[in-house]
Amino acid sequence: MDQQPKHIAVAGATGAVGIEILECLEHRRFPVSELTLLASARSAGKKLTFRGKEITVKELTPDSFEGVDIALFSAGGEISREFAPHAIAAGAVVVDNSSAFRLDEGVPLVVPEVNPEDAKQHNGLIANPNCTTIVTLVALNPMHLAFGGVKSIIASSYQAVSGSGAQGIAELEEQTIALAKGLTMPERNVYPHQIVSNVIPQVDAFQENGYTKEEMKMHYEGQKILHSPNLKASVTCVRVPVMRSHAVSVTAVFNEQPCVEAARESIAAAEGVRVLDDPFADEPLFPTPLDCTNKDDCLVGRIRKDLVLENALTFWVVGDQVRKGAALNAVQIAELL
Repeated sequence: MDQQPKHIAVAGATGAVGIEILECLEHRRFPVSELTLLASARSAGKKLTFRGKEITVKELTPDSFEGVDIALFSAGGEISREFAPHAIAAGAVVVDNSSAFRLDEGVPLVVPEVNPEDAKQHNGLIANPNCTTIVTLVALNPMHLAFGGVKSIIASSYQAVSGSGAQGIAELEEQTIALAKGLTMPERNVYPHQIVSNVIPQVDAFQENGYTKEEMKMHYEGQKILHSPNLKASVTCVRVPVMRSHAVSVTAVFNEQPCVEAARESIAAAEGVRVLDDPFADEPLFPTPLDCTNKDDCLVGRIRKDLVLENALTFWVVGDQVRKGAALNAVQIAELL
């Protein structure tokens, strides 16, 4: 990594991912010469702490990026579409966490443990993939390389309410209190159904093919990240009453015959992912969302030969979608720059 300190801007600095980005920059000792924190007019004036110093948040405007080297955007797709061009015009490289540019031709879509070389092909803009795609591919890529490439994926995700932001967390907390005290359930503002003591098989809007936008992201983003245009993914995304960290059950079909032990070895040798997989221990070992919350690495377990499909393995992976699924991945892309 070029250790010359950089002027970093964070757009959406007061949001959950923005705050996590600051923690990652500090924890990983990113060489920051100057830090500009940007948010909406409503949040301007707030103070956030970075490396022991308070920094005042400024209003995001088209003129916010003078002298900025890298701009980390996590303020939503509309904001990215409006302000990313201004950052690029000012000479910054934008790393965008929204879905606005992910599938645009000429915009690299990067998971640093999977396709770091793609980051070098940018024209001022690099996209951060969807959180579920990141968590899945960090685990899948070692097997993809070991077994001649992945042909197809069947997956079900179990997605925490923090994926809906602070409002999703608040709704689960309010409903949990009401359930515990026997009170009337509060009015729903985030989810179409009660989330406490329930699961909701809808994350994002439904498309004409019956899949949601969230479910199609792994299909299209997986093709782009793995440079596998024929890769197919059939995904069901489910919102579950978990505060933080997503889990994904994956069945992957490979071009070559896979081996469970070789799969474990390939994952153990990879960056950003660890194996927790011993079903025959006195206390069977497998990862849960709590095991990876506030942690950098994704965790993999339940690796087994699929009983239905040829050349297929089934496995379970968990990852902190606020951290590795968003903030950390963006900071790692900045490190690649």
